[in-house]
Amino acid sequence: MSALMDDLKKRMDGALHQLSQEFAGLRTGRASTNLLEHIVVEAYGSNLPLNQVANVTVPEARMLNVQVWDKGMVKAVEKAITNAGLGLNPSADGQLVRVPVPELSEERRKELVKVAGKYAENTRVAVRNVRRDGMDTTKKEEKDSKISKDEAHKRGEEIQKITDDYIKKVDDLLKTKEKEVLSV
Repeated sequence: MSALMDDLKKRMDGALHQLSQEFAGLRTGRASTNLLEHIVVEAYGSNLPLNQVANVTVPEARMLNVQVWDKGMVKAVEKAITNAGLGLNPSADGQLVRVPVPELSEERRKELVKVAGKYAENTRVAVRNVRRDGMDTTKKEEKDSKISKDEAHKRGEEIQKITDDYIKKVDDLLKTKEKEVLSV
C-alpha cells in the first residue's frame, strides 16, 4: 500500500516541481532565460524544446537573444515565441532572434497573472490525473481480491487527502506568484 502512496506523492511532487519551474519563467521585470524555457518549437516534423534548436542569452536587462542553430528554423522559433502567450514580440535578424521584454504595465501584469493561473490549472489537472490512476489501481486490486473493500475505501480516502494537500500547495504557489507579479 505505501509503495502506491509513495509513487503517487512522487508524481504529484513532479507536477509541483514543474509548476515551480514554469513560475520561475514568469519574470516580473528583468529578462531571464527561464522566460523561454518552456517554449516548444515545431521542428523537423516534431515538437522540440527551444533549447534543442537554439541558445538563449540575456545581453541586457530587457532583452533576450535567441541564437538559432539552423537558419531554416528562424521563422518557426519566432512563431513559437509569439504564440507562447507571454506577450513577447520577437524580431529576426539573420539567425538571431531578438526578444525585447516589455516594461510591466498594469495590463501586462494582469496577463502574467492569467498565464500563471493557466499553469496552476494544468498542474491541478495533472495532480487529479495522478489521483485517478491511484483510484483505478485501488479499484482493480479490490476487484482482483488483492485488498478488501474496507482497505480500498480507506486507501481511497487517503489518496483524496493527499490530492487535496497537493491542490492546496498549487493554490498557495499561485497566490504567492500573483502577489509577486502584481506588487512591483
